[in-house]
Amino acid sequence: MSNTRNLDVCGLQPPEPFERIMEALDDLPDGDVLEVRIHRQPHPLYEVLRNHGYVFTTDPTPDGVFLIRIRKA
Repeated sequence: MSNTRNLDVCGLQPPEPFERIMEALDDLPDGDVLEVRIHRQPHPLYEVLRNHGYVFTTDPTPDGVFLIRIRKA
């Protein structure tokens, strides 16, 4: 059974959102999901995730932020 960890990086200035996401992924157990709330689409992050074996989905929310669900492939 997988667990979901939540991380809200809304309003943080670059590169802090990227750094916090990568730190959280370092500690993410296999099978778990990191759910990130962020105020814009972090396109550079997507390439890093793909290159490091993660899969993800991104969905806009009604409140104007993006919800990214990340897990190891």
